[in-house]
Amino acid sequence: MARFSQHGIEQVKEAADIVEVVSAYTDLRRAGARFNGLCPFHDERTPSFSVDSREKLYHCFGCGVGGDVIKFVEEKEGLAFADAVEALADRYGVEVEREAEDPKAEEARKRRARLGEVLERTAGFYASFLWDAEEAGKAREYLASRGLGDQVLRDFGVGYAPSAWDAVLKRGQSAGFSIEELQAAGMLVRNKQGNPYDRFRTRIMFPVRDARGRVQGFGARAMRPDQKPKYLNSAEGELYRKKRTLYGIDRARAAMAKAGRAVVVEGYTDVLAAHQAGIEEAVAVMGTAITPEQVQLLASHADEVVLALDADRAGREAMLRAQRVAAGKRVRLRVAGMKAGEDPADTLAGKGAGSDAADAFRATVDAAVDLPVFHVRMLLDDADLSSPSGRDRALDEVVPVLAAMPESITREELERETAGRLDADAGLVARRVAEAGRGEGPGARPKPVTKVEARAGAEDRAGAPTRPAPEAPRALSARERRERALLYMAIASPADGQEFLERLTAEHLSSPEVERARDWLAGHLEAPMEGLSRDDEVLVSLITDLVMRAEREPASRESMELNFLQLEHSMLEREIESAAEGGGDPSVELQRRRAALAERIAHFETAR
Repeated sequence: MARFSQHGIEQVKEAADIVEVVSAYTDLRRAGARFNGLCPFHDERTPSFSVDSREKLYHCFGCGVGGDVIKFVEEKEGLAFADAVEALADRYGVEVEREAEDPKAEEARKRRARLGEVLERTAGFYASFLWDAEEAGKAREYLASRGLGDQVLRDFGVGYAPSAWDAVLKRGQSAGFSIEELQAAGMLVRNKQGNPYDRFRTRIMFPVRDARGRVQGFGARAMRPDQKPKYLNSAEGELYRKKRTLYGIDRARAAMAKAGRAVVVEGYTDVLAAHQAGIEEAVAVMGTAITPEQVQLLASHADEVVLALDADRAGREAMLRAQRVAAGKRVRLRVAGMKAGEDPADTLAGKGAGSDAADAFRATVDAAVDLPVFHVRMLLDDADLSSPSGRDRALDEVVPVLAAMPESITREELERETAGRLDADAGLVARRVAEAGRGEGPGARPKPVTKVEARAGAEDRAGAPTRPAPEAPRALSARERRERALLYMAIASPADGQEFLERLTAEHLSSPEVERARDWLAGHLEAPMEGLSRDDEVLVSLITDLVMRAEREPASRESMELNFLQLEHSMLEREIESAAEGGGDPSVELQRRRAALAERIAHFETAR
C-alpha cells in the first residue's frame, strides 16, 4: 500500500470532526473551548477525558491515553494506521495524497479499488431492485413476515437478485467493468462451456461489509423451495474472506464500544431483528463456526462478547469452540440462555426498542453467564448421572474446566453446584480441582498464557493489533511535574518558551523520553503535533499530554522562571549528593550556587 504524504494526512485531520468521531463512543459536553466526558478507554465515574476540537486532539488525565483523531480511530476501531486514515478520508470526502509507490503495489491497490466499486454498485442495484421491482414482491412479503421493517432493511442495504441470468453481467459491462473483474469480485460464475452468468439469482441479498462499511461480498437467501443451498455466500476471493468477517460490524462497532460488549448471533435476520429492537451491538458469524480472526475482530472493539447462538447442539458446540479459539485473546466470553428452538429473529419478530420482547431479550443478554459456567453445566446436563461410574466420568470432564478458572467465588459456587448435581461430597470436588490445578491429577490445569504469549497471539492476521486496556499512569515525582510544567508552559507561551527550552539541558531532565520531548519542542514549538512520527507512541503520547495541558493551565514568564530554577536547584542537589557519596566534600562553588538559587526561589515564591 502506498504511503500517505504528510500533507495528505494533515488534510484528513483537518477535515475530520473529532468531536463527532469521539461522540460515537462517549457523551461529550462543551466546557469552554473544549469538550469533556467519561473516558472511553477505562472505567471512571468522574469525567477526566478531554477533546480539543481545534487541534483535533484527545487526552485522558486519568489513564493517560491521548493522540489525534487518527490515533483515536486506530484505537477504538481496531484499525491499522493506513486504514484509519482511509476510513476518515472516506467519511469526510477527502482524496488522500499519496507518495510515489511501487508500480506493482499501485496496480494491486487500483485493482482492489475496482473490485470494491463492482461490489458497491451491485449492492446498490440489488437494493433498488428489492423496493422497485414487481418480481421482488414475494421477497418483500417474506421479510415483512419476519417482522423486519423497511427502515432496518434500508439501513443494512438488503436487496434482491433478479431471476435473469445476466442482469449483473450486463450492468457491469455497461459500467465499464470486464468479465474478469466481475468474476474476481464474486458476481459471476461460468458454466461447463465457459460462458459467464450471474452467481446470484432469485435470492434475497445481504451485503457483507467490513468495519469501515465497504462491501466485501454477499450472503444470499433462496426464495424458491427447489433452490439449493438455502444460503449461498460469495466465493472466497481477493476481497471476501468469511473467516475474517462479521455481518453488521460496520453498524455495530460504535454501539459495541459504548456498551463495552458485542452480542454475537448466527444469521443475517438475527442481526436485523436485534438492531431493530435497539440491541445495536449485535453482529453475526454467519453460521455456528467462530474463527480466531472473528474473535480477534471482536476483541478489538469490545472487552466482552455475549454468545446468543441457538440452543441446539450445534450452537452449544460452537460456543465451546469459541472458548478454544479465544485462548490468549483479551476478551471475556459469556453465554446467553437462549430458549431451545428459538433464535433472536423469532424472539424479536416485528418488535422495536422498548417492546416487551426487546426488553426480555436484552435481559437474557444481561444475564449471560461466563463461558466456563456454561461449559460445566452443559457437561453435567449431557452426562449419565444415574450410576456411580457415570458420575465419575462426569467429574473427570468437569474438573479440568473448573481448574482452568481463576480462584474466585464463582468457581467455589460452581464446585458446590457440581457436587450437588453429582450427589458427591463438596470436599471431594474441591480436592480434585486443586490437584488438577497443581498438575497432580487427571485433567491437569492448562498452562497459563503469559503476557508475552498473549501479546504475540493477539496480532490479527489482517494486521490490526489487540491493544491492552490502558493502566492508570504512576504518580509523577516533584521533579517530573516541574519539568513537564515548564514544557507545557513553553507551548502555551512560545515567545518565552523557546528561551527556556534552550536553557534546559539533559542534566535537568529525568528521562530520555522527556529529553526527546524537549528536543522536539525546540524545533516545533509553534505546531508541536505536526510531523510527529506515528511509530514513536511514547513521544506522541507525551507531546499530546503537554499540548492539552498548555491550553488549560496558566503560563507566565515568572512561572517558567520559577520552574527552571527549581529544576536547576534539584540538579545541584544531585551533584552535591554524588560528590558526598564518592567520599569527597562538595566544592564550595557548588554550595554557593545552591544557596544563591535557594534565595532566588524564595524571592519568586514570596512575590507570587
